[in-house]
Amino acid sequence: MNNRLSQLFGQKKRNVLSIFFTAGFPSVNDTGGIARALEKAGADLIEIGIPFSDPIADGPVIQQSSKQALDQGMNLKLLLEQVKQLRSGVTLPVVLMGYINPILQYGIGNFCRDARAAGVDGVILPDLPLRDFNEHATLFHDNDLSVIMLVTPATSDERIRLIDQTSSGFLYAVSASSTTGARVGFTAEQEDYFRRLAGLGLRNPVLVGFGISNAATFQSACRYGAGAIVGSAFVSMLGNSTNLEDDITTFVKSIRSVS
Repeated sequence: MNNRLSQLFGQKKRNVLSIFFTAGFPSVNDTGGIARALEKAGADLIEIGIPFSDPIADGPVIQQSSKQALDQGMNLKLLLEQVKQLRSGVTLPVVLMGYINPILQYGIGNFCRDARAAGVDGVILPDLPLRDFNEHATLFHDNDLSVIMLVTPATSDERIRLIDQTSSGFLYAVSASSTTGARVGFTAEQEDYFRRLAGLGLRNPVLVGFGISNAATFQSACRYGAGAIVGSAFVSMLGNSTNLEDDITTFVKSIRSVS
């Protein structure tokens, strides 16, 4: 595959900053404006959450944003239209993250075709089992969509290698076996897990997610992988923002700041 994700990781090996936000939050038409502000502010990668009515892996901040977006009329068809529109001004890789159910309802073949046409570079589907993905792998591959899979501290080395061979784009290293949410820092056990991943000689670059909320946790994660993903802290900021563009710029700069 040679989409924007492979180009990004071909050019940048360290300190990759990926920002997650929920489509249609705070307002249903904010998706494009947030993406443009993130690119301008210096993010490297954009992850857009597909709102879902039962987001069991997400913490309260993202759950609430998902509910609000759905209540305001956000759906997968509208999201793909918004991605297509934002592509006129956004060159960063765009990854959609969500649960498999809305995509099954849309139709996996239809989704892959429309996502490619819209300018989506990859998908993260945490509740899609590896064996089920293998049944549909050709659809994603033929539409140049990277499929990013998750590993956790409980994942064995053997399974991590299997997931790495199946994944494309990057590997999403969940920092803790829990729901999403901002945390203060990493434990010794978490750092041991990051070192274990770094020592496996994986094919894909590794981005650390869950618990990245400030410059300190971002820098800590970047010591062990290609970069990190900020989600709940950014979504929380969006929910309290009175000027999205200014606040997004301030937020990204704060994550990038070196103490």
